[in-house]
Amino acid sequence: MRQELMSLPKGLAEDVASNLVMVARLIDEDPEQAYAYSRIALRLASRVAAVREAAGFAAYATQKYSEALAEFRAARRMTGTVELWPVMADCERGLGRPERALAMAGEPEVQKLDKAGQVEMRLVAAGARRDMGQLDAAIVTLQSPELASNSVQPWTARLRYAYADALLAATREDEAREWFAKALEADKDGSTDASDRLAELDGVDFVDAMVEDDDDVDGDIDAPRADVEDEPDFDDEGEEEDDFEGDDTDVVRAAEIVDADLVEPAPGESESAVSAESVPSAEPVQPVEGEKNA
Repeated sequence: MRQELMSLPKGLAEDVASNLVMVARLIDEDPEQAYAYSRIALRLASRVAAVREAAGFAAYATQKYSEALAEFRAARRMTGTVELWPVMADCERGLGRPERALAMAGEPEVQKLDKAGQVEMRLVAAGARRDMGQLDAAIVTLQSPELASNSVQPWTARLRYAYADALLAATREDEAREWFAKALEADKDGSTDASDRLAELDGVDFVDAMVEDDDDVDGDIDAPRADVEDEPDFDDEGEEEDDFEGDDTDVVRAAEIVDADLVEPAPGESESAVSAESVPSAEPVQPVEGEKNA
């Protein structure tokens, strides 16, 4: 990414890089805001492949599949690589075209993918089969050497989980329970809800210990009132205090993405990575008139 940004003027590269940092930071917890940052980066540097790819993933995270597909296609044309092939196929599924996703699973590009990419393509193809009501075919699609292997890879938990879920959909509960358990064994970072699915199959109900019946609440204790909002805190001068404390560390300096040789702050320039003008509002930036997706 640093290499690609070197094609831009230094000040512009810093702004683009800072927005890409925010896309990566927010895409899981606040995809809409990540999408807004990606639109700014796209407006500033639409000819940079990394920017098109980031915009594609931000659109994908917000279920804007048509837009995501267009950005992924643009990034692929710019780089000539096939690593985005599985997520492009999944966009076709999101657009209600599972048959196109299946067609992509049979293209020569799949053979050029690394092992992780091929497993991802298998997951997408199985999902497309299920979209088309071909449940048995989906199960067969997931049966592979990677599924049978005892080796735990980054994609192992998701592959086993998808297989267990397909088995459960086919009412093969005993087998589904076995594979949910295997998925849980491989899921070291909690990327799936295999533990919850396993507990559900075992008939285990989780009860929130903090929830009490109204009859159990001591009348002498003041319970929180739903109809009263918290009073705002005021400082000594009568002004409402700001809940945010500390310096502005939410936006990382582009030096974390662009090395010091690429971006050098101009004399007198602030140490903040992004000026106030470069931080997006909650509303996504409207595209420039005449601009179209690739």
